[in-house]
Amino acid sequence: MQFALPPRKPSHNPPFARPSHSSITRRRQLKAAAVLAIVIFTFFFLVSRLFSSSSSAISGPAAGEIVPSGATNVVIITVLDDEKYSDKYIQRIKQNREDYAQRHGYANFFASTREYLPYLNGAPRSWAIVPAVRHAYTLYPHASHFFHLSPHALIMNPSLSLASHILDKKRLDSLMIKDKPVVPPDSVIKTFSHLAAKDVDFIITQDAENLNPGSFILRRTEWAQYLLDAWFDPLYRSYNFAKAETHALDHIIQWHPTLLAKLALVPQRIMNGYTPESPSLMPDSLYNDGDFIVRFMGCDAPGAKKNCEQQMETYWVRLARDQKVPEI
Repeated sequence: MQFALPPRKPSHNPPFARPSHSSITRRRQLKAAAVLAIVIFTFFFLVSRLFSSSSSAISGPAAGEIVPSGATNVVIITVLDDEKYSDKYIQRIKQNREDYAQRHGYANFFASTREYLPYLNGAPRSWAIVPAVRHAYTLYPHASHFFHLSPHALIMNPSLSLASHILDKKRLDSLMIKDKPVVPPDSVIKTFSHLAAKDVDFIITQDAENLNPGSFILRRTEWAQYLLDAWFDPLYRSYNFAKAETHALDHIIQWHPTLLAKLALVPQRIMNGYTPESPSLMPDSLYNDGDFIVRFMGCDAPGAKKNCEQQMETYWVRLARDQKVPEI
């Protein structure tokens, strides 16, 4: 049986045929749709840029944020507990910080302990320093360094800027205490011997017993955010450390090499000199005239030789005499 073969195709193409009316209409519709899509995309892009600029302005200086003008863009963080100390004491602390910040173009962030109590879940009030630092990170997105200073301390030598006194790379390299037990006197975990100042994100001192977070400097980095998250872990807040956040810091720095790798230990008197009434004294930990900071360590503890206000009075009088600070 034979089957019919399909018709043979012509050896030459037929002349170009004009498109049908429906084809022309379809092309016009596609072209219009493409133009409309471009217009819509451009509109939404411009609107998003406009609102982005507006939100940046709201979160920036136009919304009242004080952008530090100093070379290092430092924010000084002081956590004040107005339920424990008199208004006179608090006003003196504020004036001390404001005078120093104005002199060097830094900014101040005065936090209230009471504001962070809901986040502590029953942990000691001293834990408030950690969320306070995190809060400052949010409020001052342009700042590069954050200097936490205990409310039980006075800046006694305001002529010393943080930039030249501590943060300058050559200066910090000369200050760093390397290959020393992190927790004195004999912790087997020691500060890194090869760490360079350019790699440091966390600057702190130690006394005779612990790292002391009453005075420390954090550089704005992802590492610093990790430190604050680890430090504020609910497990540590509920662990009932004898010295609360201080012992928690001792623990995480010793047990997490990632955290130790960015820590610089500096001599105590560089930014944390103690009064004679303070506990945990070492031979070179006492404040001397001309030092940057005096700290009333342990002044709020039961049985302290002098309370915080009594200790402040001694140094406030001296500061008023030397720096011509008006009386409060």
